[in-house]
Amino acid sequence: MGFAGRRDRSFQPLLLLLRLLTASWLLLGPLPGAGAAEAPACPDQSPELQPWNPGHDRDNHVHIGQGRALLLASSATVHSIHISDGGRLVIKDHEETIVLRTRHILIDQGGELHAGSTLCPFQGNFSILLYGRADEGVQPDPYFGLKYIGVGPGGTLELHGQRKLSWTFLTRTLHPGGLQDGGYYFERSWGHRGVIVHVIDPRSGAVVHSDRFDTYRFKKESERLVQYLSAVPGGSILSVAVNDEGSRNLDDSARKAMTKLGSKHFLHLGFRHPWSFVTVKGNPASSVEDHVEYHGHGSAAARVFKLFRSEHGEYFNVSASSEWVQDAEWTEWFDHDRAAPAKGGAKISDLRAAHPGKICIRPLDIQATAADGANLTIQAVYKRGQDYRFACYAQGRACPPYRVRFLCGRPVRPKLTVTIDTHVNSTLLTLEADVRSWKPGDTVVVASTDYSMYQAEEFRVLPCRACAPNQVRVAGKPMYLHIGEEVDGVDMRAEVGLLSRNLVIAGEMEAGCYPYTSHICSFFDFDTFGGHIKFALGFKAAHLEGVELRHMGQQLVGQYPIHFHLAGDLDERGGYDPPTYVRDLSIHHTFSRCVTVHGSNGLLVKDVVGYDSLGHCFFTEDGPEERNTFDHCLGLLVKAGTLLPSDRDSRMCKAITEDAFPGYIPKPRQDCNGVSTFWMANPNNNLVNCSAAGSEETGFWFIFHHVPTGPSVGMYSPGYSEHIPLGKFQNNRAHSNYRAGMIIDNGVKTTEASAKDKRPFLSIISARYSPHQDADPLKPRVPAIIKHFTAYKNQDHGAWLRGGDVWLDSCRFADNGIGLTLASGGTFPYDDGSKQEIKNSLFVGESGNLGTRMMDSRVWGPGGLDPSGRTLPIGQNFPIRGIQFYDGPINIQNCTFRKFAALEGRHTSALAFRLNNAWQSCPHNNVSKVTFEDVPITSRVFFGEPGPWFNQLDMDGDKTSVFHDVDGSVSEYPGSYLTKADNWLLRHPDCIDVPDWRGAICSGHYAQMYIQAYRTSNLRMKIIKNDFPGRPLHLGGALTGSTHYQQYQPVVTLRKGYTIHWDRTAPAELAIWLINFNKGDWIRVGLCYPRGTTFSILSDVHNRLLKQTSKTGTFVRTLQMDKLEQSFPGRSHYYWDEASGLLFLKLTAQNEREKFAFCSVMGCERIKIKALIPRNAGVSDCTATAYPRFAERATVDVPMPRKLVGAQLKTKDHFLEVKLESFKQRFLHLLNDLAYIEVDGRRYPGLEEGIQVVVIDGTHGRVLSHASFRNAVLQGIPWQLFNHVAAIPDSSIVLVASKGRYIPRGPWTRVLEKLGADKGLKLKDKMVFVGFKGSFRPTWVTLATEDHQAKIFQVVPIPVVRMKRL
Repeated sequence: MGFAGRRDRSFQPLLLLLRLLTASWLLLGPLPGAGAAEAPACPDQSPELQPWNPGHDRDNHVHIGQGRALLLASSATVHSIHISDGGRLVIKDHEETIVLRTRHILIDQGGELHAGSTLCPFQGNFSILLYGRADEGVQPDPYFGLKYIGVGPGGTLELHGQRKLSWTFLTRTLHPGGLQDGGYYFERSWGHRGVIVHVIDPRSGAVVHSDRFDTYRFKKESERLVQYLSAVPGGSILSVAVNDEGSRNLDDSARKAMTKLGSKHFLHLGFRHPWSFVTVKGNPASSVEDHVEYHGHGSAAARVFKLFRSEHGEYFNVSASSEWVQDAEWTEWFDHDRAAPAKGGAKISDLRAAHPGKICIRPLDIQATAADGANLTIQAVYKRGQDYRFACYAQGRACPPYRVRFLCGRPVRPKLTVTIDTHVNSTLLTLEADVRSWKPGDTVVVASTDYSMYQAEEFRVLPCRACAPNQVRVAGKPMYLHIGEEVDGVDMRAEVGLLSRNLVIAGEMEAGCYPYTSHICSFFDFDTFGGHIKFALGFKAAHLEGVELRHMGQQLVGQYPIHFHLAGDLDERGGYDPPTYVRDLSIHHTFSRCVTVHGSNGLLVKDVVGYDSLGHCFFTEDGPEERNTFDHCLGLLVKAGTLLPSDRDSRMCKAITEDAFPGYIPKPRQDCNGVSTFWMANPNNNLVNCSAAGSEETGFWFIFHHVPTGPSVGMYSPGYSEHIPLGKFQNNRAHSNYRAGMIIDNGVKTTEASAKDKRPFLSIISARYSPHQDADPLKPRVPAIIKHFTAYKNQDHGAWLRGGDVWLDSCRFADNGIGLTLASGGTFPYDDGSKQEIKNSLFVGESGNLGTRMMDSRVWGPGGLDPSGRTLPIGQNFPIRGIQFYDGPINIQNCTFRKFAALEGRHTSALAFRLNNAWQSCPHNNVSKVTFEDVPITSRVFFGEPGPWFNQLDMDGDKTSVFHDVDGSVSEYPGSYLTKADNWLLRHPDCIDVPDWRGAICSGHYAQMYIQAYRTSNLRMKIIKNDFPGRPLHLGGALTGSTHYQQYQPVVTLRKGYTIHWDRTAPAELAIWLINFNKGDWIRVGLCYPRGTTFSILSDVHNRLLKQTSKTGTFVRTLQMDKLEQSFPGRSHYYWDEASGLLFLKLTAQNEREKFAFCSVMGCERIKIKALIPRNAGVSDCTATAYPRFAERATVDVPMPRKLVGAQLKTKDHFLEVKLESFKQRFLHLLNDLAYIEVDGRRYPGLEEGIQVVVIDGTHGRVLSHASFRNAVLQGIPWQLFNHVAAIPDSSIVLVASKGRYIPRGPWTRVLEKLGADKGLKLKDKMVFVGFKGSFRPTWVTLATEDHQAKIFQVVPIPVVRMKRL
């Protein structure tokens, strides 16, 4: 199509206006501050230009120099163009489309290329097509390569296309197929019987009027129908259909009136017959009609549709349907653990009897699954009347115990629909901004708003006279759901980007891939040798706006669509006025990145759309790139490339090993797999209003070069990038990414591959971010501030942020596998301590954005609150989490958690801990002022349990997880600490168990020891708190890859005694660091060593920042344990109890500690032990000799906080505190039997031997009854107890406690089994029990039975609600 067909009609007057303005400006003189010899605003109007029409000659090597100024006015083909020595090439802005084909263009030494200007944007259509293959034998330029536009020293490139909106947001949701987007939709069922008529305006497709005529019940309705049809103006479109029944009182006049309009079946309409009809009044031949004789069962439908054309020439479709619909739904799953009879299979009637009212008589289908979720084969084998039978098979054999469900048909119902689709084979996009600059023929892309970035869709803009300024009509219908609104408080509106521009730079491509580099055609079946633009140090000026770059970039290092290569400062600091910028660009279908900033600073990248690219899209390369600003940029559909390890996917990582040392074994998830939309190699850059809308890995990744790499070597001192403060990061969003929406973590390997480290250069490695003033770790910390960040529908993480300090404020997370992991960089030994914080933010577990179910959907399943189905981030049983604790300290303040609901088989929770964690958990992790909305109290926290995703839950960090509930907004116990239920280093006798969380609520003062055992790595440590000697904690060490030393990191209760044991000989050299100890805090430890060991023990303070260690004292041996309490500055004691094999030390912190530091203000306090151990010593486990000798009475040093009640609670569901205890108490020489049950502080003492039973309403938490049953009642057949339990209402909590010499066995114990206890239980002398009467067994059902004391302190959720099954 020529220029006239593509240009807006306003082009000619606009061009004339521009020329008049230019002439006026020239006559009136320059603007203030401008030089008198200023060039005209429109560069093609310069009088010194000479027409240039070189024609088409692929051998023409063009050189424009010596001050020549040429005006290209027509299409041309040349070999190459070199503009230098004051030469200038200007593109004429006129109606004719100009296409310039060339192998390359080089602009340097005063050369200039212009198309439009800032004041006079180019209005025509101009394209530069860069042609050529990589294998043609053409010698590449040593700096620029092949197929390029190169801007060298002194060169100027000014390209300024039409001003068009770059990208905006949907403000109306697009549905798959476009059924709900525009037009009219009408649906009725029961209660709307009769004939329903719609009158439609043929000019617009709008419904003018509609009415219903109940010709089933009233005879006069036929008369009214005739009158209504008569009054309809001729030429109107009529849609008429029957809902339910409309024939009983339908008289001949009405039947004939409809026949006159063109109906052939209405005359014979029968009882409950579906019938639909569309016609144009006055034109019976236009009629379409459908009619079905219905016999009263199953589904039946009469459907019609007809296409019309509006007065604007736009098509709309009118459709109507009259139906009887029989829906079907699956029942719940039923356990079927009985073997089927040998003949005939299992009877459905038996299952119906066991589950009355839940299974239909004639199921339409049957499904079965094994206990592990595997699908089984079901076969209906016999039917007679209502007695259906079925058999289950697993690999040809009868199934083991399994679960079964049935598809049951529901009663039929009537359904009438009338739809007017005003967008026939087109879709109306309603957008946030004014998009009148988008013209027919333009292409736009709508981003995915689901987990898969591949749901981004391209559309072509169509003419639309009726569109509002913020609307465009596009060809085709969407395949996927694209959200256009805020969902559950999170802005999930799809980005819509413009791909078309009137200035185009594109690579000419071959039909398929050819191997110009190794491996390339193993990964891509298309040509990836596109064009590229490169700016070198010293260019004179570069400003690109309104340009489309297509098929640009090459799978070669340095050849990118736009590449600022070692160009230095590009703003005022570098002498550029105006500063260098690229803006309003559409960069799409590229073969290597979008915009690359390499060794360049101060560049403005604004309003740039990067779509469908290979490798990192917006890319900073070597580490020294600073002060660059990415403002309102959009990147989507970012795929893996081959260039760098971080660009590569797993397949590429394994195949491309030439840059590795021989013997290298790739680990893709560690070394590669990092392709990102925004790859920031230096934190000191600004990202504002940007969107990372789909990458194979990550949206925003801040990664660290310990030293600059590549040609930037030496541009900053080691560690600079890890310490430089973060630039402005505000109002950015990330979604539809696989690994994470955002990452701050890791570095790149800055050394070449070697025998010592075989990984390729620039592989991803570990690094830590610790921002300080002036990038100096000796100066104050400067927190990295992340504000107004939105992350949704990222499969793994919304954000993974490691480092300190990193603070988030007013952020939004939704539908991520894990919303946010705060992985503190202040974890010793990497740093001395820092704080991570998130406040005023929202987390949504499963939002109302359900996604699109596709035939090949990998992950689709029930939601926690909505079982109807939704897309899921990773797997059906993946434990979705809002915030994940890792390391610490972490502060969570004033955050809202919404719609986190676990299923049986999916442990969703608002707060959780990193899975399979070997590292520590800081006791100063704080949570305060949090709010829960649509989060069952059982789903607030989850500490984990062995099983899928959690594995054995046997790593050190899994066992030591803890956080501080500052105000009780999580647990309802202000000031409490939440810990894993089986961590007895932190527990005391009054801790409250939370079975649903697999945790406990405790109180206390806590800190940490880091125990470093040198010259060993496989040694397992056992630590025991002296007041719970039967509850050891086993630790395997945090440093799984270390061979020099191993580190154990238990969280401990202060002012307590501990013993430490080993599974082999104790380490000869040991260091104990006091972590999170305040001045005066202490613990006493006994370390197990073989007999005959001698010791040398000292203390010191290590300042890691200054790299100085100062000795602070020595330990001398004492023969009296009590002397451990007597220490003096520089001198302490140790007690070696050779009989037990325990070396006792009292470890006391000597210095003050800053609030979030791990160590004291003087440095990290350490005790070093060197032991001379006899040869051939055995296992150093002294447990048997240590206890009960050194056992201590369990005490509560910090009283448990009082539970919040009544108006203090913020949610309807809450915890009910229950305490049960049965024990003997010594008074002088007497032993008394005592027992009690306590409910929310109200105590029910046991008054006589036997059992007492307290019944609580499981809905409201009120005590319903309290009864006692003496031993005489429990003997024989205890009918009194049986009758009492039988009378307990369903959904009741039942508390049972024994007292004294009760009867621990006999028929009465069946009561406990019916209330949820395990079958075949064996009771001891003391027993307490928390049970439930109902149709299921809650997690919190607990039985404790011991010889001397039985005790349960726990909470029960109110109301008691059965968790839905996955």
